[in-house]
Amino acid sequence: MNLSVQIGRLTLRNPVTVASGTFGYGVEYARLLDLTRLGAVVVKGIRLDAVRGNPTPRTAEVASGMLNAIGLQGPGVDGFIARYWPFLAGLEVPTIINIWGTTVEEYAEVARRFDALGGVGALELNVSCPNIKEGGAQFGTDLRLLHQVVAACRKATSLPLITKLSPNVVNIAPYAKAAEEAGCDALSITNSYPAMAIDIETRRPRLANGTGGLSGPCIKPIAIKLVWDAAKAVRIPIIGMGGIQSATDAIEFMMAGATAVAVGTASFYEPQTALQVIDGLGEFMRRHEIEDVREIVGSVRVEKRS
Repeated sequence: MNLSVQIGRLTLRNPVTVASGTFGYGVEYARLLDLTRLGAVVVKGIRLDAVRGNPTPRTAEVASGMLNAIGLQGPGVDGFIARYWPFLAGLEVPTIINIWGTTVEEYAEVARRFDALGGVGALELNVSCPNIKEGGAQFGTDLRLLHQVVAACRKATSLPLITKLSPNVVNIAPYAKAAEEAGCDALSITNSYPAMAIDIETRRPRLANGTGGLSGPCIKPIAIKLVWDAAKAVRIPIIGMGGIQSATDAIEFMMAGATAVAVGTASFYEPQTALQVIDGLGEFMRRHEIEDVREIVGSVRVEKRS
């Protein structure tokens, strides 16, 4: 039974990864599960310089999910390499580094720095950060800027590039195509949704930032639809994510067109979730006599009505 999949030139031993921002830098979970069983470890977003993040409170539980406004807190490239890379480089599992910036030039420079590091499995481009030079527009919701940042990173590195698309668009297909045409090797779909919760006793937002990103089971059906839409538009692999708590959830994403999946919010309350998904996927394949996990990808049966 074959569970391995390809994400560009990167081979994953199985299609189950973890979502950036929900798994720290891997080392935080090392005592809680066997990291080497994962398809890949995906770390928190890194930009060129260190970032303090937003004031607290930065998280809030809501019905069937959670809000977060961490603010992409991180140690910067140099801090990450010094503090976390020795551990990650010693793992027998690929590391995918999520990167971001405030300008196209910063994205490219971060990609260049990690290209020179050696041993990195792939880069995941977080394209939902404000572009200060362009007056606050977001890369992920502007087709021209999206193409520019992916193309710049493509020139800066030979590493596999994964573009993490924004869900905050009317139609995701043109953005998927733009990233593919600019040279990325795969897509991550989806990120969290802008949302808000209010404490009615204090009449204040439950997050100090006011609003945050909504993730968890509540977004799963929307995320599956986005994967399905994007899969019909591009030929490159998709890593599906958004509310995965079980193998059943993961298989839904794969049937919609995802080659691999990422467990996110569920890791906070059950660190073993990703391993449970791997085990459940294998059991599903045995039960249905599926020899290769790739047979599941895009296998949903949608009847066309005249």
